[in-house]
Amino acid sequence: MTASPPTSTPTLAGLCERARALVGDGRRRVLLGITGSPGAGKSTLVERLCAALEPAPPAGLAAGEWVAPVPMDGFHLADVALERLGLRDRKGAPETFDAGGYRALLRRLRADDEAVVYAPAFERTLEQPLAGAIVVPRAARLVLTEGNYLLVDDEVWRPVAAVLDEVWFCALREDVRLARLVARHVAFGKEPGFARRWVRDVDGPNAMLVAGTARRADLVVPSAVLEEIDGGCRGER
Repeated sequence: MTASPPTSTPTLAGLCERARALVGDGRRRVLLGITGSPGAGKSTLVERLCAALEPAPPAGLAAGEWVAPVPMDGFHLADVALERLGLRDRKGAPETFDAGGYRALLRRLRADDEAVVYAPAFERTLEQPLAGAIVVPRAARLVLTEGNYLLVDDEVWRPVAAVLDEVWFCALREDVRLARLVARHVAFGKEPGFARRWVRDVDGPNAMLVAGTARRADLVVPSAVLEEIDGGCRGER
């Protein structure tokens, strides 16, 4: 990643154009990171980027498989491992991910010397990682990888940023982010009071850590864009 002053791009179309420019003629694979605090809209942004970019590749590339999403969440440690480590009640914190495995996957993707790479996903209903669920074909010239800790500046996570071409930071308004995060926890089975406490006591410290990394981003995606994108997704459903 080559750091540059954080800026903002005011439309989804502008974000798509920036992503296409990164890919250029497609001779090398580009890894674009999307980061932000829990509930900031990272997954939704990646979903919308993929939907907009897949049918509209840069000149010389075929539509479709040139874009591939690879979320960091697939590297959550399974509950059985968290319980063994005494970290079950901190699920989602930096130490509850297989950061080494994530770095290794990104380096495989960067090497671009395999016909296909299989990546893990995170199954929200089960709240467990799912091995080999994502297929990244050789045709993928743009890999969109999203996660909370892409820009954390320590010895564990710093090598992640080093593999990425750019990282964009999702700067959703705090009140909207918190409301969405509580709603997500409730939707996936937590009782509302427990969900609010989890957001305060577990997600809260993680969010503070991530918020401090925004200054290292190549681009800051403002709240207005993220709210518009999420509204569009809800409208489509």
